Amino acid sequence: MECLLCRQVFSETERFLNIILMAKDSDGVCSTCQNSFEKIGDSHCPTCFRKGEIRTCLDCHEWKKQDHQVQHEALFTYNAFMKDYFSKYKFQGDMVLSQVLAKPIKNHLKYYKDYTLVPVPLSPERLRDRQFNQVTTFLDSAGLSYQDILEKTDVQKQSDKNRHERLKSQNPFTIKSQKSLPERVLIVDDIYTTGATLKGIYDLLHQAGVKNVKSFSIAR
Repeated sequence: MECLLCRQVFSETERFLNIILMAKDSDGVCSTCQNSFEKIGDSHCPTCFRKGEIRTCLDCHEWKKQDHQVQHEALFTYNAFMKDYFSKYKFQGDMVLSQVLAKPIKNHLKYYKDYTLVPVPLSPERLRDRQFNQVTTFLDSAGLSYQDILEKTDVQKQSDKNRHERLKSQNPFTIKSQKSLPERVLIVDDIYTTGATLKGIYDLLHQAGVKNVKSFSIAR
């Protein structure tokens, strides 16, 4: 049996644990790769989960000046290993890799039972290119229900923009017609960078009358 990420053959101990835990409970990743996912831990910005901050970070202060109150949580730091993982998952289309982080995602989101999960959508063009939405695939692998109530127009990829361009981007999101909105929404995304994408959705939902909006990402 090989690790889904590094393709190294599992050790005897790891194979034994996989048998004990059964295949559906195993993430299919060796201990070396598991340890390369860097959890954010307890030391982080209280509003956006930037690692290493003990008070509200400068980015969140700047958002507050724009009347945007960040309420975000994340699981892992976007380190070099995580960047390589997302490259294989998103850009090389290896959908099975969604299973690798399904368990920690499900374990964290169980604390949001009173919230409706709303995934960040892809534009039609991006969805045609990629053939899957990486966020909804994560949620499907974790066995979590969600409401697909948002649409996104075709725009330049966020990964192709610099920080200034991301912050200045116009809101490309809209709410699908004839969609009733839940009272509490947790926006789910894969990676939090500047927060501009999520701010656009926060603003859209607040303007539509949703009072309680928070957000979550796998990486920060």
